[in-house]
Amino acid sequence: MNKTKQDYLQFVKKYSAITLLLFFVLLNSLFTPNFFRIGNLNNVITQLCPTILCGMGMTLVISTGGIDISVGSVMALAGVLTARLMPETGLPAAVLAAVAVSVVVGCFTGIMVGKLRLQAMVITLGLMLGLRGVAQVLCGGRDIYFNKLGEVGKQLSLWGTYKLGGVIPVQIIPIVLSVAAVWVMIEKTVLGRQIQAVGDNLRSSSLAGINTSRTLMIVYGLSTFFAAFAGIFQAAKVSVAAGSSLGQLAELDAIAAVVIGGTPMSGGKAHVLGTVVGALIMQMITLTCVMNNIPDQYAQVFKAAIIVFAVFIQREQAK
Repeated sequence: MNKTKQDYLQFVKKYSAITLLLFFVLLNSLFTPNFFRIGNLNNVITQLCPTILCGMGMTLVISTGGIDISVGSVMALAGVLTARLMPETGLPAAVLAAVAVSVVVGCFTGIMVGKLRLQAMVITLGLMLGLRGVAQVLCGGRDIYFNKLGEVGKQLSLWGTYKLGGVIPVQIIPIVLSVAAVWVMIEKTVLGRQIQAVGDNLRSSSLAGINTSRTLMIVYGLSTFFAAFAGIFQAAKVSVAAGSSLGQLAELDAIAAVVIGGTPMSGGKAHVLGTVVGALIMQMITLTCVMNNIPDQYAQVFKAAIIVFAVFIQREQAK
């Protein structure tokens, strides 16, 4: 009987995230008017895009036992840098330059954490403040509106408003590509196994011949790579690059999605599809509150409670 009860509890813990997501879908289908309208579903996709992109990078980082709280500022830097460069260089070159700068920042973080063994929290906290400041300096303390940048501004705005077949937001493309790429990396490649091995035990991984410094540099570089595209797509969605507000608190949503999705903060295991479920849960909480005229502060309370519950479940699973 005890074994049966224990198995039941393990089942509940394993599928708690997907159960919670289904609960919110059912709740909204019953009490939220017009919940399944195509406009609402499209809004979910567009709002989900930056969380999924940052969440994929954060999944890799947290699975190594680290954390990256600079992704929101990286989003701001990439969005502003793209807006500043594209009138002179054109859109493709501006995007490539912004992404390249962001990846360099991530690799720097990886070197600090992997080579010098500095705390990831401290390094990324410094970058969070510094990069946000750089983004504000680049835009001169003012928002850059794309409608004032001519044809190239319209091209970037299209990234945020275009619909495939006139129905599905273009943001579905980076969502699917990022999830598929990270899932394949984790489940099917040597690098994926090395990433999880580093998170399981850094010293043992090094003794086993894994280049832990290089692995961490790749992981943090990928985190900023995804964050850069998240910033560009988010700026394109609102047709403005704002150094002070773009990507604000994005790192918290990303971390919450990863934790809710089952990736342990201690590292050693990455649940890619779990992060997708976690991101959907976060979006469902926001959508439920907005569509039912519930103040936003209640959404924050619900999110906090779910995060604490997810961490509690991880603790129980680790026993």
